[in-house]
Amino acid sequence: MSTVTAAIDRVAVTSPLTVLRLCFAEARPCVLVIFLLRFLTGAAMSGGRPDLVAAALVWEAAVFFVYLYNGVTDVREDRLNGSARPIASGLLSRGAAIWIAVSAAVSALVGGLLLGGPMAAAVPVLILLGLAYSGPPCYLKRRSGGAMVTVTVAGLLTYYMGEAAAVPTPKLLVLALVMSLWMGLVGATTKDLSDAAGDAAAGRQTIAVTRGDRRVRRLASISAVTLGVVFLVAAVVVAPELVWPAVIMLVGAGAVAVLALGDLSQGDRARRRRPYRAFMVTQYGVHLMAIFVSVV
Repeated sequence: MSTVTAAIDRVAVTSPLTVLRLCFAEARPCVLVIFLLRFLTGAAMSGGRPDLVAAALVWEAAVFFVYLYNGVTDVREDRLNGSARPIASGLLSRGAAIWIAVSAAVSALVGGLLLGGPMAAAVPVLILLGLAYSGPPCYLKRRSGGAMVTVTVAGLLTYYMGEAAAVPTPKLLVLALVMSLWMGLVGATTKDLSDAAGDAAAGRQTIAVTRGDRRVRRLASISAVTLGVVFLVAAVVVAPELVWPAVIMLVGAGAVAVLALGDLSQGDRARRRRPYRAFMVTQYGVHLMAIFVSVV
């Protein structure tokens, strides 16, 4: 019996701090950080906002709820796919995770109301989007189309909340549109490459399940390269300050395509996640460069 299988019914939690730490691990820190970078990019490209720290904390609380709740509802798929995430591996109980998730959602809703303005309306939208994505009755996560729309809308909302202006600046509009589509078309597809077997067993109807591995790899590659080229052209024409972020994007898109279409992402689960990791690293590079060129 594997270590993960043996741990499924064992919850090794000894303190509230341990529970909280495991909940953050379940919510995927790399995802929480990239949402924060999207928010900060919106702020940096629009000259900032006076309540930046409070607004960022409120928005991150909502994002934390969305991804922790997703972890609670993904236990079956995660175990079938051999995931080592805390709930699937038995280190964190679903009950404890649900309590923390609800607390985060309530905190975000109250914080949004206190901040007022667009934040008061956007926080409930993001929370409802997370509920529709992961749970009944919608279960948008079960189909690639639902996943693509969800993450794209969540991305656009995050950039807008960072800026919180009536009309986004042209450079932010370009970056927000391209990078939100990058999430929806590239991230949502490359993620499925390593999880198709478990997703199929759990009843999901993603492109990887219904159309096969090869179709997903082609779609992810074409989408990545197309978005990379579009971003660079749009940067040159509309917002020259975005040229360097666009160059990083194009390089990352090439890496996603090479990995997705080649043998380097064939084999075990770790190898099959390489295109998704390239997608994620590219996001980090683009946003860090966008923030840099906006504040320097």
